[in-house]
Amino acid sequence: MTKRRLPIGIQTFREMREDNCYYVDKTAYIRRLLDQGKHYFLSRPRRFGKSLFLDTLKELFEGNEPLFEGLHIHDHWDWQVRYPVVRLSFGRGNFKDESYLHANVMAQLHTIAEEAGIAPHYDTAPECFSDLIRVLHRQGGQRVAVLIDEYDKPILDALDVPEVARANRDFLRGLYATIKDSDAHIKFTFLTGVSKFSKVSLFSGLNNLKDITLDTRYSAICGYTDADLERVFAPELPGLDRDEIRDWYNGYSWRGEERVYNPFDILLLFDSREFGAYWFETGTPTFLIETLFNRRVSSLKLDDMIGSNDLLSTFDVDEIATEALLFQTGYLTITSEENLGGKSLYWLGYPNREVRQSLNESLLDYLVKDPSEQMANSVQLYRLLEANDFASLETLFHAFFASIPYEWYTNNDIAKFEGYYASVFYSYFAGLGLNITVEDSSSHGRVDMAVHFNDNIYLFEFKVVELASEGAAMAQLQEKGYADKYRGLDQPIYLIGVEFSKDTRNITAFEVACA
Repeated sequence: MTKRRLPIGIQTFREMREDNCYYVDKTAYIRRLLDQGKHYFLSRPRRFGKSLFLDTLKELFEGNEPLFEGLHIHDHWDWQVRYPVVRLSFGRGNFKDESYLHANVMAQLHTIAEEAGIAPHYDTAPECFSDLIRVLHRQGGQRVAVLIDEYDKPILDALDVPEVARANRDFLRGLYATIKDSDAHIKFTFLTGVSKFSKVSLFSGLNNLKDITLDTRYSAICGYTDADLERVFAPELPGLDRDEIRDWYNGYSWRGEERVYNPFDILLLFDSREFGAYWFETGTPTFLIETLFNRRVSSLKLDDMIGSNDLLSTFDVDEIATEALLFQTGYLTITSEENLGGKSLYWLGYPNREVRQSLNESLLDYLVKDPSEQMANSVQLYRLLEANDFASLETLFHAFFASIPYEWYTNNDIAKFEGYYASVFYSYFAGLGLNITVEDSSSHGRVDMAVHFNDNIYLFEFKVVELASEGAAMAQLQEKGYADKYRGLDQPIYLIGVEFSKDTRNITAFEVACA
């Protein structure tokens, strides 16, 4: 198999096929969609290939047969029939401007009408949309395919201006309701976006929309599977460690048997031949980080959250569940599920090393405010842990908390909580990509944090105290026998009891013992 062009930044199906790019065939999913329904919705995180999938649909309905030669659907489609397509995309524009969304939609509709030789008769978007669909059907004799990309971006972009976000939501509700009213003229509908807004808030007028976000049959409709890497990208794999690729980038799950990779990460890895946080670095999750801190969500809890199907679908301007926010944006994924009394529950965790490491670095950035100091602390932590220099580690841990600006604690009682201090420890370790387990269970209870590094095991217990409590943290580590679980690994085990003062907001006791 010879090398092909890596489709980095390419979201058009025609360019990928005509320029001999690598392409993972997703057309079997299209065939299934067409056979089993009519109106669909799919939520996936950014840069997962949603726009490319929509563009593939567009080329199919327009009957561009040469592009599909060799693909699954080629022999299962009537190429003599061509369908008109109305494709809307909200990928660009200033949606914080309260008057922009209507102008944006009208411009897109007028462009489609002009290309079809249709003169628009209405100045309002729902009426113009409905008329365009009706006339296209009448003009060509075939019903219309309606494709909407980034349907939610006008809302998400304006979340920090709630009144505009609500106005955009209400406008889009009216626009999307047109699809149901125009059902007789529509062949197929597909909407994609990052978030899953409830039917009450956004899709109340489009209640015949089928959500396939968590449908196991479509779990790999976007993204690459491990088999895809082996079959399609085989020429790019030599020289790269497959297990390291999986550790860094695999792990996304929408309830399917196979976990998937973010395509953007894989393509950048094959291009640079170096591992990096490519997907994470393309978006600054400022809103996400601020939300986690405002809600006092401990970083230790992020790798073990739980949500129901309803909870993971709860997303609105005035109601954004933490679990839904993290899941829908791709910072957490489904790690396991359980049915309790007919109700599905999903356990959420980091999908891979890239997200775990980068998200914790961002949390520290928000706290410390000094990237240079944070980086110096992280590098020193790694070196001291390599040397088991515990005296210097204590000094460094003091520096961790001293580096957090005093203003952070103003009107904020977070320093009273053990989880806050443990989160800072965890984020520093996780930001280094170390192997960490939080609240690791044994027959004796749960140790706050276990770190496996350099063939050593470090068990941490954290306590927040009024005054120095004469080794309460260390006493718990020893009395509970937390180390017993790890003795079979035949590795040195270090118990580290750390106590914090509510008054000084820093370490007041730091004890180390060999188990």
